[in-house]
Amino acid sequence: MPMITAFETSPDRGAGLARDMRIRWALEETGQPYDVRLVTFEEMKEPAHLKLQPFGQIPTSEDDDLSMFESGAIVFHIAERHGELFPTDKATRAKAISWMFAALNTVEPPIVERAYVRYIEAGKSWQAERLAMVDERIRTRLDQLAATLGKSEWLQAFSAADILMVHVLRRLEGSGIIDEYPVVSDYITRASERPAYKRAFEAQRDVSRKAPSA
Repeated sequence: MPMITAFETSPDRGAGLARDMRIRWALEETGQPYDVRLVTFEEMKEPAHLKLQPFGQIPTSEDDDLSMFESGAIVFHIAERHGELFPTDKATRAKAISWMFAALNTVEPPIVERAYVRYIEAGKSWQAERLAMVDERIRTRLDQLAATLGKSEWLQAFSAADILMVHVLRRLEGSGIIDEYPVVSDYITRASERPAYKRAFEAQRDVSRKAPSA
């Protein structure tokens, strides 16, 4: 049974934004049971964890004799091992893989940068100008994503690409930006109503409920 790692005390306080959510969701979609090993921030920097994840982050995955890190790579591996998360048609599968990389390499970077500007650069004289620039980059990507989605439910048939894309987009919740794009907002809502998503979300939130008090 796969063993994944997750925060013992997640900075998102159970909002489902930590990257182990992507792995949980993919496993739930495939009906694959899994175990979770919770790690503290101190344990993430210890040799045992660094052997699994050289950058001292989560998640990691251990499955039989395979050890992996990076959430996108782990979701890709799950999709390859279980047929439910990749289209069977070769051309459509190639598109889904392209969208997986697009979620992580094209859409996610400015969204993560936005969080950095908001919290790490708070109080800096340039923060407002930087935030406006980053938000403009995000809106450009959402313009393009909304145009691609159009009236479609998913990027292709539901696949691993949607798991990664939706989880990336959820980081914008509360910013007001997603509200400007009903097509994208509806896309996120559809995904969050999937039973597998709900199971993964509740499993991750349960960790925060049981986390030791600071």
